[in-house]
Amino acid sequence: MKQEILINETPRETRAALVADGVVQEVFIERASRRGLISNIYRGKVSRVLPGMQAAFIDIGLDRTAFLHESDIARSTIEENGIERHNNVSIRDLVSEGSDILVQVLKDPLGSKGARLTTGITIPSRYLVYLPNGSGVGISARIEDENERERLRGIVDSLTNDERTGGYIVRTATEGAGLDAIRADMLFLKKLWEVVDNETHNVAPGGLVHEDLPLSLRVLRDLFSTDMERVQVDNEATHQRMQDFADIFIPDFKPKIELYSGERPVFDLYGIEDDIQKAMEQKVSLKSGGYLIIDQTEAMTTIDVNTGGFVGYRNLEDTIYKTNLEAAITIARQLRLRNLGGIIIIDFIDMDDESHARQVLQALQKHLSTDHAKYHINPMSPLGLVEMTRKRTRDSLEHLLCEPCPSCGGSGSVKTAETICYEIFREIIRQARQFEFSELLVLAHPEVVERLLDEESASLAELGEATGKTIRLQSEASYDDGRYDVVLM
Repeated sequence: MKQEILINETPRETRAALVADGVVQEVFIERASRRGLISNIYRGKVSRVLPGMQAAFIDIGLDRTAFLHESDIARSTIEENGIERHNNVSIRDLVSEGSDILVQVLKDPLGSKGARLTTGITIPSRYLVYLPNGSGVGISARIEDENERERLRGIVDSLTNDERTGGYIVRTATEGAGLDAIRADMLFLKKLWEVVDNETHNVAPGGLVHEDLPLSLRVLRDLFSTDMERVQVDNEATHQRMQDFADIFIPDFKPKIELYSGERPVFDLYGIEDDIQKAMEQKVSLKSGGYLIIDQTEAMTTIDVNTGGFVGYRNLEDTIYKTNLEAAITIARQLRLRNLGGIIIIDFIDMDDESHARQVLQALQKHLSTDHAKYHINPMSPLGLVEMTRKRTRDSLEHLLCEPCPSCGGSGSVKTAETICYEIFREIIRQARQFEFSELLVLAHPEVVERLLDEESASLAELGEATGKTIRLQSEASYDDGRYDVVLM
């Protein structure tokens, strides 16, 4: 699979797109006004301990306090407190209100929730992740060759010897790397941790100790692989920073980092701008004529598969199977492109043939195998529903680029003009029974006023006779569809 990274930079926003075989797979956006916090390290201050939730709220200098669960407290912290880890350990035994604690952000603040924290600090580099409070050597599960896993484990063990302080995770990018490259990475991580450790004592409680790399450099560190053909960036200063970074960490790939100078914007290549716009829409069309409906809510994301106008195969079962198969492939891409996380329910069209259902699940699993986010897929239920989870660490593309509609409040629907008319009628009756007045003025959206003068004119006249009041109407173009006022005169 041929991969490419495109980076577009403007004064206060950086966007990166991962493209595979000419199709955009993931989009990353970082804005100066709301940079991601994942991997940032803070000297936090415990503001509140909640034994009932086995959690604590930590002040790290943000608008909302962050959240630390007992399960995210590293074993070293527990051992320092002289406590054995068991199911009944209380959060009060691990942290106390008013105390300082070194924490790292696991998840960005999402919606009304604060950031999720851990005390298990990790420092990533190109090939390794350093765990200052950990121990042992872990190997990425994506490195499947057993001989290569043993080779890498042996290299890390030989470099640490008996002087190991902390643990290491060998990243996927390390596959095929030599001893010298891994040694250089290890030395860099140790020096970086020394800087972080020293800075911890100089920062006031609630302050930032260490900030992760900007997006343009993170994509090089986390996404660059031997499959990567090139990286194109449209900003000269950013290109130079990336060249300097590659010079230190991935010198072999430095020539692949190119300054884009084409006449068309870099995101117009491969139709990335169009894909971003389509990712804001609820409906996703399939090439066969079928379509998906993706509905993102606070609790979960639901995906409904429909055949639409697709009737091109021998029988109904084949038509359903082909639609579900194409949908599974498209869903895998949409989850990454839209960065959908949490609980996801997929409603495939019911299939009578069990082998078809099995192949659809296998297609979904296969096309999610390159996903960088952790996921888990449950077997298909008798109703054709697939429950899955995908790790949510940052805002979805929709939540990042959009805000709730001011008219519907994010519900996706507004009251009809007919409904508003009947609400106005009830309000007029309520006012007439409670207050003395000679006439009243109804102010509403032009569409509502037009309906009152047309379809509801007879009802309005009857209401005037019943109340004995004069009812005047005034159109207000500035009013939302659902807004109206009844003013006594």
